[in-house]
Amino acid sequence: SQVSFEEESQNPPSVGHWKPLMPSKGDKEEPESGCQDAGGVDEPQSTEQLNVSRLRSSSVEIREKGSEFLRDELHKAQKELKLKDKECERLSKVREQLEQELEELTASLFEEAHKMVREANTKQAAAEKQLREARGKIDMLQAEVTALKTLVITSTPSSPNRELHPQLQSPSKAGFRKGHGRNKSTSSAMVSAASQNVAPEPVSRECKEVDSILFAEFQAWKESPTLDKSSSFLDRIYREDVGPCLDFTKQELSELVRVAVEQNTLTIEPVASQTVPLGKVAAEECGGPKKCALSGLPRTCKHRIMLGDSGNYYYISPSCRARITAVCNFFTYIRYIQQGLVRQDVELMYWEVMRLRREMSLAKLGFYPSEM
Repeated sequence: SQVSFEEESQNPPSVGHWKPLMPSKGDKEEPESGCQDAGGVDEPQSTEQLNVSRLRSSSVEIREKGSEFLRDELHKAQKELKLKDKECERLSKVREQLEQELEELTASLFEEAHKMVREANTKQAAAEKQLREARGKIDMLQAEVTALKTLVITSTPSSPNRELHPQLQSPSKAGFRKGHGRNKSTSSAMVSAASQNVAPEPVSRECKEVDSILFAEFQAWKESPTLDKSSSFLDRIYREDVGPCLDFTKQELSELVRVAVEQNTLTIEPVASQTVPLGKVAAEECGGPKKCALSGLPRTCKHRIMLGDSGNYYYISPSCRARITAVCNFFTYIRYIQQGLVRQDVELMYWEVMRLRREMSLAKLGFYPSEM
């Protein structure tokens, strides 16, 4: 058997009778390279190559389909993004338009409100001016009526009153009384007021001269009128007129009165014609009809004041009322100048301010009209 095996190994088998064995699962290539078929191609290797090529072709096809799907999704996402950008742009334009309309509406509302406030201030100033003029006319008419009553009572055709008819007096007596007519009682003053329509006799008029320092201070204040006491014009008036005029015995109440006058929140009302409603019976009333709350002296008080909306009333004497009224008149006039309601020459406004300062000085010294 060994000899026959060697013989068989020495004699290779013929090509037509050799049959290749099937490769195992773990083997990829045939170990013997010399065993080939008649065409010169290894059958297992070609099968494996075919499988690899199929796998490659299928992977390429899958990759192409995946890339195509991703491109479609990318296009869809880009289209949606463009639509969203357009929507955002449209919404931003709508928002800008709404903001602009809101700003225009707010500006128009503020302008209308300011216009209404200006018109209300103008109407209030005109009404106050008309009220002052009406009160002045009423006072003048009352003086004329009183003078006429006095003339009718004290003068008759049978016994005329020679003091009321200077033309009936003797020349010497008339000449003596001519220069002293102002020192008589109030009836003669009322008669002079009633006879304003008659051609008056020449009367000596007071002389006026502008103080250069005061006028310069007023002109500087007039360029930019303000109620601030930092200006030299108002600082001087506060020191020389307003402060002394509102300096009463009751210092704490005096300070409250000064603040109320500056803020234009002080109210003066007569006591006799004022009826207190039932809801205000509990309001505090300082002083009394026979005692002044500012001076603390026993005086007949015909008026009382209220500071702001506090509801507290304080009885004041005629002298204190004259001092407060003089300061209020001054502040009212400079407020009109500040608001542009006084349309006069600068010198005329200056002299009106000086007249108001003189009233404050006289009121501080104790001079006040009898009707107070």
